[in-house]
Amino acid sequence: MADSPATTAAPAPDLSGWSCPLPLTDHPRVVMGHGGGGALSAELVGEIFLPAYGGERLAGLADSAAVTLGGARLAFSTDAFVVRPLFFPGGSIGDLAVNGTVNDLAMSGARPAYLSCGMILEEGVETALVGRVAEAIGAAARAAGVEIVTGDTKVVESGHGDGVYLHTSGIGLIPAGVDIRPGRARPGDAVLVSGEIGLHGVAIMSMREGLEFGVEVRSDCAPLGSLVETMLAVTPDLHVLRDPTRGGVGAALNEIASAAGVGVRLQERAVPVPPQVDNACAILGLDPLYVANEGKLLAFVPPEHADALLAAMRAHPLGTAAAIIGECVPDHPGMVVARTAFGGTRVVDMPLGEQLPRIC
Repeated sequence: MADSPATTAAPAPDLSGWSCPLPLTDHPRVVMGHGGGGALSAELVGEIFLPAYGGERLAGLADSAAVTLGGARLAFSTDAFVVRPLFFPGGSIGDLAVNGTVNDLAMSGARPAYLSCGMILEEGVETALVGRVAEAIGAAARAAGVEIVTGDTKVVESGHGDGVYLHTSGIGLIPAGVDIRPGRARPGDAVLVSGEIGLHGVAIMSMREGLEFGVEVRSDCAPLGSLVETMLAVTPDLHVLRDPTRGGVGAALNEIASAAGVGVRLQERAVPVPPQVDNACAILGLDPLYVANEGKLLAFVPPEHADALLAAMRAHPLGTAAAIIGECVPDHPGMVVARTAFGGTRVVDMPLGEQLPRIC
């Protein structure tokens, strides 16, 4: 792979005795971390929702479920959005609601087609603001090539909401011969990312906290369906796709490693982190690997297809900064490690919760 990161001759570390240091404990009440996409979210899902709901497809914990209906293979996904502020550089809660569901469908290789949209409005919110959100939803749907075909509206008492919450569900058609899911990661797979990471989380943070980093940081919020179609045109044999939203790249890689029972080895220098994100994280003590994204994808692909896929991604407007950032390995199953710029190795743990809550 011509574009893969260079490796050193240093021996691989012995990770057999390593363990995750996160202190997972029972929580009698829900905390913000339960919605952050990290270990607390996984605890909530694994201990409460999965046993209550049951079902083999749900247990796969993919971004969307692949179901068969009338002979057609469909992807089905649902999501809720509670971002604050409602409008931010590069997007809005309306853009997130459409693109978030469209991208979850695309991560199954599906072509997104139809969405539902539910609104929960707080008593007293300005109707003009509701109109702005609705316009953003409509514009994002048209840009993504999907149609909103049903919806619902509820109003809650003043003080019991946050202006506007959104809930979207979507369906799309999965092409024949496509089987993309977290459990398909295999040792030897190349790990690709479609571009610079951390932009959405830093954009929200800068607005929410009034921070300035010398240049406006804009969210990367975008629909990824056309990028996935470009990748499938190279080969339908994509093993895993995942959009690293809450919990960022670090959480997404841990989820995949756990689902497939494999290890992941990153080359930290190969991960594309834009200067404004790097600077913001340095100031605030954050790790860019855990900062949220809304227009990027991770791909686990057979090594023989990696160079062709990378070239195709870089030729697409949403993949110009795509990079090969690591590989899937048989060692340390369920664990993600990163080779640092100094030649050392660190464990990239599953985060306990989101570094910045309410980002999507």
